[in-house]
Amino acid sequence: MIVKVQWIIDGVMEIEAASNDAAEAIADEKLRKFIAAHPDLTEALGAMAIQGHAVIDNETS
Repeated sequence: MIVKVQWIIDGVMEIEAASNDAAEAIADEKLRKFIAAHPDLTEALGAMAIQGHAVIDNETS
């Protein structure tokens, strides 16, 4: 029997960056490199999407 299981991974990276946009770009690059380096794992897990956004704004106005 084949049973589909939908799952979500929720995580938070701490990144040193000049801005939220820069932090998001660094996180994007790291995650894309991980996915590219582990195609068998991401295929076996059925990964279809990845998204994220800065959750803490440390910029001062």
